[in-house]
Amino acid sequence: MGKKKGISKSKINKKELQGMVTAFLSKNPGESFTLKKFFSTLGLTSHPLRMLCVDILNELLEQGVITRNLDGEFSYDAKMHNMEGTFSRTAGGRNFVDTDDGRGISVYDEDTMHALPGDRVAVTLFAKRKGSSKLHGAVTKIIQRSDKVWVGTLQVQGERAYLLTPNASLLHDIAIHKDKLKGGKNGEKVAVRVVDWPEDARNPIGEVIEVLGKSGDNNTEMHAILAEYGLPYSYPKEVEEAAEKLEPGITPEEIAKREDFRNTLTFTIDPRDAKDFDDAISLKKIKDGVWEVGVHIADVSHYVLEGSVIDQEAQQRATSIYLVDRTIPMLPERLCNFICSLRPNEEKLTYSAIFELNEDAEVLNYRIKHTVIKSDRRFTYEEVQAVLEAHNEATECQLIAEGKEKPTEPILAQEVDENTVQPDAETYAQELITLNRLAKKLREARFKKGAINFDREEVRFDIDEKGKPLSVYFKRSKDANKLVEEFMLLANRIVAESVGKNKKNGEAKVLPYRIHDLPDQNKLENLAQLAAKLGHMIKTEGSKIDVAKSLNKFLSDMKGNKAEELVENVSIRAMQKARYSTYNIGHYGLAFDYYTHFTSPIRRYPDTMVHRLLTRYEEGGKSASQKKYEALCEHSSSMEQLAAAAERASIKYKQVEFMSDKIGQEFEAKISGVTEYGIYAEIDENKCEGFIAVRFLGEEGFDYDDRNFRLVGRKTHHTFTLGDSLKIKVASANLYRKQLDYELVEKITPDDTQTVAFYKGFTNGDAKKSKGKTKKFKSRKKK
Repeated sequence: MGKKKGISKSKINKKELQGMVTAFLSKNPGESFTLKKFFSTLGLTSHPLRMLCVDILNELLEQGVITRNLDGEFSYDAKMHNMEGTFSRTAGGRNFVDTDDGRGISVYDEDTMHALPGDRVAVTLFAKRKGSSKLHGAVTKIIQRSDKVWVGTLQVQGERAYLLTPNASLLHDIAIHKDKLKGGKNGEKVAVRVVDWPEDARNPIGEVIEVLGKSGDNNTEMHAILAEYGLPYSYPKEVEEAAEKLEPGITPEEIAKREDFRNTLTFTIDPRDAKDFDDAISLKKIKDGVWEVGVHIADVSHYVLEGSVIDQEAQQRATSIYLVDRTIPMLPERLCNFICSLRPNEEKLTYSAIFELNEDAEVLNYRIKHTVIKSDRRFTYEEVQAVLEAHNEATECQLIAEGKEKPTEPILAQEVDENTVQPDAETYAQELITLNRLAKKLREARFKKGAINFDREEVRFDIDEKGKPLSVYFKRSKDANKLVEEFMLLANRIVAESVGKNKKNGEAKVLPYRIHDLPDQNKLENLAQLAAKLGHMIKTEGSKIDVAKSLNKFLSDMKGNKAEELVENVSIRAMQKARYSTYNIGHYGLAFDYYTHFTSPIRRYPDTMVHRLLTRYEEGGKSASQKKYEALCEHSSSMEQLAAAAERASIKYKQVEFMSDKIGQEFEAKISGVTEYGIYAEIDENKCEGFIAVRFLGEEGFDYDDRNFRLVGRKTHHTFTLGDSLKIKVASANLYRKQLDYELVEKITPDDTQTVAFYKGFTNGDAKKSKGKTKKFKSRKKK
């Protein structure tokens, strides 16, 4: 090991020297070195540099990064400080390695070794900075390159082209040689995969794997969103061909194996534009006060055999994907819209959970059986809602005529055209009313046990034949939706209990559960502090039921309050994400000890897994491999999150497109997000969200109070708080970045002495007294 040329003090600082020391130690794990060896190897010839090196070694000793033996020699334990993980880069340009043991290690750009998001890397920990709890390190090896696809616009320059992408997680544009363009032309949207990144190259090297089309074209942009998240937008030819060969007919032999519901009143209730009807409900009166309700689910596993080419594709997709203007199904169209779809007046094979319920919707008995059904009617939610509302109105009129009080259940405003109700819908009015009554009992029982009541509206677009958004409307859950929801929840719960509670030798057989962990305790404490400022109390300790009930009461009390959206947003952020696992911990949000997904095998692969295992166990089979099914659960959870992200991206794209012809127009809005860099505002009438940078908020500096979800002006003490109302002007609509930018119609100036105190009990001085963490920054005048 040769000596380095002497380094002068002016050419190196402590951070750089620390990097040299740790890099030297990590390359020589287990070896011991004297101070003299350090000085000579690193070329430290000046006294100040040698003393700085001694300080660094002492800090590393204190932090346990290195050890010193009795002879005074220093050594480094590689096992303690070398680890592996996945490299990631945030939209803000920060690099991290998420290690296998759950730690997040920050990495500077110069220490990444050209790692790309998704790469499997080895990383070495640096010494912690004094007073800092953050972990810093350096990538020492790229173990495996990610096969991530990058989507962007081609910029062709002679023999070479570059992929330009708005994705901030890519630090440098991808260089592509002319013979790797796959026919892509300048300005076209393409999907690219990185094939190399030489150590001495500024840009990663890639190749075009697919030309998506002309930028701005609706199909191109939707396909680009799917490609960006690694999701498919077409079916492999061999899978389509396999689906075409499936025999849809039902033989007498197959019917003989099943419980026959063809003569029992059965119907489906779905959205107006639905084609894949994967669930149906039957109703039959057993005796006075006792009803048989059947939840019948398309028997996908009868047609999609495990290991088949169709199954392999469905397993990889794991879920159907719902973009603004299209559905990308998990199964080929022949299966999801024809063979398995529970269409009216057609015999269909189903897997059913059948319940005997009393008038309080208590389960007296149940059975889970393979069945055959013949749906009598295909209802839309609007049709069922109209029937239920007509009954509500008739009941209210009768009570008023009798001089009795009005019903406590609110009458929902009818929003459907009277022509929507088909003539024969009233034929089943009594059955629908009965099911609705039972569903409300089920819902009431859930909330008594501590289920969380989030009831939010969804944004939808009316779109023309070219994909252009014409208008925005909101989808709200009404009694018809809740009727179906409650019986699906009941079926999923009972199916999970049928396996999870049936324990032999202390263990239940393997089953994929839908689990939901307890809320994040720190975020729950923040929510409790917010509630206190608004004059309410939330329990953060005690039984799950008590905590959930206090949260429900808070959400209910805030209905109609100006802080309603703020409260809902903060409450949702406190919740964990639901996921799939064979290790059951219950479902906190639904207040169920056992819960699974059984009711949508056409669009969710975990439901198909559950169907197969139920059949296996019904036939006396032994428990399935937990390792195999846990891996499938993890994959399904991951794909579900990707599909949700793609859906959000498509909504954001259409929001930007919808607002692109409204530049300069003014709208009433509410603050929907607060960051140290500015605020997000959501327009009241269409829910289109845009960003207002802090420099456009006013002619003063602002402090970011993260605990109270607000920015506070340093001179005026004016607050911008999550949930506040304001008037905005649309400044820009950038489709390339899927980004809307707004400006305030009136800025706050230092001369403006008005102070807005959003929280109950807050005064002007509270901005300074707040115990929440604050970050200071200066806003600039817009030029």
